Amino acid sequence: MSRDGFDLALSIGGAAGQGIATPGNILARIIVRRGLHFNAYNAYQSIIRGGHIFLTIRVSDRPVHTHGDKIDLLVCLNQDTMDRHLRVMGSGTRVVFNSDTIKAGDAGDGVQLCPLPVSDLTEKNRNKLIQNTVALGAMTSLLGLDFAVLEDGLTLALQRKGQAVVDENLGVARNGFEYARDRFEPFASAMPMGPKPLAVWSGNEALAMGGAAAGVKFYSAYPMSPATGVLHWMAKNGRELGIMVRQVEDEIAVANMTIGAAYTGCRAMCATSGGGFALMTEAIGSAAMMEIPVVFINVQRAGPSTGVPTKTEQGDLWQVLGASQGDFERFIVAPRNALDAFNTIPELFNLCEKYQCPGIVLSDLLISEGTFSVDPDEIDMGPKIDRGELITEPSTTNGYKRFLDTETGISPRALPGLEGYVHIVATDEQDEDGRLISDEFTNPHKRRQMVEKRARKFGQAAGLITAPQLEGPPEADVTLIGFGSTWAPITEAVELLRQAGITVNHLNVKWIVPLHAGVIVDILSRSKRTIVVENNYSGQFYRYLRSETGLDVDGHIRKFDGEPFMPHHIADGVQEIIAGKTDRYVPVHELTV
Repeated sequence: MSRDGFDLALSIGGAAGQGIATPGNILARIIVRRGLHFNAYNAYQSIIRGGHIFLTIRVSDRPVHTHGDKIDLLVCLNQDTMDRHLRVMGSGTRVVFNSDTIKAGDAGDGVQLCPLPVSDLTEKNRNKLIQNTVALGAMTSLLGLDFAVLEDGLTLALQRKGQAVVDENLGVARNGFEYARDRFEPFASAMPMGPKPLAVWSGNEALAMGGAAAGVKFYSAYPMSPATGVLHWMAKNGRELGIMVRQVEDEIAVANMTIGAAYTGCRAMCATSGGGFALMTEAIGSAAMMEIPVVFINVQRAGPSTGVPTKTEQGDLWQVLGASQGDFERFIVAPRNALDAFNTIPELFNLCEKYQCPGIVLSDLLISEGTFSVDPDEIDMGPKIDRGELITEPSTTNGYKRFLDTETGISPRALPGLEGYVHIVATDEQDEDGRLISDEFTNPHKRRQMVEKRARKFGQAAGLITAPQLEGPPEADVTLIGFGSTWAPITEAVELLRQAGITVNHLNVKWIVPLHAGVIVDILSRSKRTIVVENNYSGQFYRYLRSETGLDVDGHIRKFDGEPFMPHHIADGVQEIIAGKTDRYVPVHELTV
């Protein structure tokens, strides 16, 4: 725990099928009901049973942006977890484990081992998952909480299974609580109370709720981790919210169905990961040619191909930049966290409808499958809605041109079927009337006219989007540059470096297209030393930034092992680069080796 506040990280490790999610969910509810902040990351494998699962929940009386750099309380549900993680436990930490089945090994100085004779404490209950409930009881004691707190949490989580199940679990949880209370020393600072209760959500839930707030009326998807959580939320809540939700046979059908729904005039959205997005790209180009506003979400995982389905990466930037063939306008945005993702969806829909083009959200597993606390008062389910140049009233006059060459490049858009309007839409190039210029002739003048018309739309788009701003002191030893989810670990690394006597500021780029190149050049040209931080091997964001601005940087910190940055990875890399030891630092993720 930090010296100036409550900040504690607890981890539960085991294998798939050992029920790690349930105690994690119970703890999350306890934390937010006490008004505390938390950030949870689950490192898991893509198999139903087996493999190593490691859930880390960081709790604090202040907002936290990552799951942190350390573990204070480790719960081992199997021997593998003990063997992997005991060696990283430092002085003042606690390790809880089932002494019937797990051998502790050699602990470091100041590590308190907390063995639980689970068989005795459960009266030889043969349910292997009952050890989780015993561990919850012991954890409650070590955290300095009253048993009543866990009693409420367990009752809420298990009440659907009947009172007998609730009573059984409360009994063994109390046994674990009392056993730990009588034998193990709790943490010096008990888990405090915050000012008001908070809520729990994930990034995928935030994306889905953002769509609902934006007025989405059609959602389509093919399940593909780590984007499936958006579909789950939509399927659960869509009917009540008036959203048509369709699980389709593949991502090609998903994209075309979503574009078709958007063409009718409703707001439509779909989500996938990189492999599914690859199948969608031709359809994205068709949406651009037909000037149909539609939103695609790409939740990145480690690739290429099927890659590592349950791990995170920022490796799809060039994929979305090059999605489909030819020149066309698209918005690309990379939210920094779950709340930002929620707020971004309505903003993106407004932009897509105003400029009549596709928009792409670039999330990743870290954001989308992470679980976070959120203040419900910060969730605005009634954002401003701007439908752009949308014609909704019938007309008795002729002369409607769907792709009229206007001064702004934005053409009037009538909903299909509206009386008095002719509706022609195709994926071939067309003239202002919508007639295909390649059917009987290819007119180079009309082709140039239409390309320039569509491009002209984006001349004003950047002015409606907030430009990136430098966070931290304007005069600093180092400027860290990142995009999307690296905002969180960079933000916490800045504080670590400040404590080490190095002043650092931070430039996070959220809007990839359009890019505020001039603003970025102005900021970085005044920086003493620049370092780009990104979750990929080849430096995709650095290469894009250099291509658009001409700027080079002084160093790189890159991570591509499937696990996210921890704050100290970035802080260590900055110090190595400043010392002249390297200009490309690749951290080793020591906690899950």
